[in-house]
Amino acid sequence: MAELVTLIIPAGGSGDRLGAKIPKALVQLGGVTLIERAVNALSEVADHIIVAAPQGYEDQFSSLLADSAVVVTGGASRNESVKAALAYVNESSKFVLVHDAARPLASADLARRIIKELLNGERAVIPGLKVADTIKKVSLDGYVKKTPNRAKLRAIQTPQGFTRKALIQAHEQKFDFEITDDAGLLEELGIPVKVILGEEAAMKITTPADMSRALNILLGDARDIRVGIGTDAHAFSSDPSRPMWLAGLLWQDVIGVDGHSDGDVAAHAICDALLAASQSGDLGAIFGTSDPKYAGASGVMLLDEVKKIVVAKGYAISNVSVQIVGNKPKIGTRRVEATNALSAALGGVPVSVSATTTDGLGFTGEGKGISAIATALLIKA
Repeated sequence: MAELVTLIIPAGGSGDRLGAKIPKALVQLGGVTLIERAVNALSEVADHIIVAAPQGYEDQFSSLLADSAVVVTGGASRNESVKAALAYVNESSKFVLVHDAARPLASADLARRIIKELLNGERAVIPGLKVADTIKKVSLDGYVKKTPNRAKLRAIQTPQGFTRKALIQAHEQKFDFEITDDAGLLEELGIPVKVILGEEAAMKITTPADMSRALNILLGDARDIRVGIGTDAHAFSSDPSRPMWLAGLLWQDVIGVDGHSDGDVAAHAICDALLAASQSGDLGAIFGTSDPKYAGASGVMLLDEVKKIVVAKGYAISNVSVQIVGNKPKIGTRRVEATNALSAALGGVPVSVSATTTDGLGFTGEGKGISAIATALLIKA
């Protein structure tokens, strides 16, 4: 996006109604926590991500999210958590998305449509779905008081998008009643709030039945699901002119790594994960060092070749995750670029990029090289 976008995720909700004794955001859906899914799903459209964690759980959230998000201490309510996170939003960010960790399957496409409206001049944009059921306004003693026209009703979802200035202005006000979403604050100030079409996947997880429904959305009607893991490692080159290619990007100020191809450990790890999941061998067997065709080959080119192999075997790539291990380069500064580059190489597949160091341990911690580990989920087409 031309304008900087910050994503705020207030993640203080309890897991009581799910039967969990931990914050809801730490509950796992398909083996991955809700907060990780929420961050990964929208990371490609956000330049900065701030997660407001429940007090006492900050370290656990930070460990899960590594450098993909800034973790701050949230408040006792949703509004307090958003307000706490707003204090960390850089003034260079023109737009802020506020998203519920309990809606982990909302797509990046939904976020893009919201940002598009903001770029067109809107100050507040929220997604919503038409209401299928008849809604009744009922008195405290159980009698119907009114039946609103459901054609004018919408079930509101997140992410919700705002200009940074409008959202800050709204949270500076004091209201003596509870507002359940940030758009409600802007409504009280008379700021127009535009509603766009939401999506079924952006459902909110509250009960065990919701978890079951979310898992069905996540897996679809797939009968054959394959998971693959891939790793790659390279030593930094002694040649100071060796370019550093990583995650499909050229890193100008870092000496590259030795290798037959461009040495892109992130791309290579993803390739091996995809090949493993589709039972197609491994990177070395298919693109061996004995083949001059692949001398200096880019990681992006290899990803495209591997994608063709996977598709030819009848699989669709559901999503890919890669974690880069090393002291340099600093991935956080270009994480969105890296995510987009890898996703584009795979034809738009959702990709998550994270990074970590090893606290001075091993060859990566000692600054001798860089490595990556990737997972891939395939679904039989």
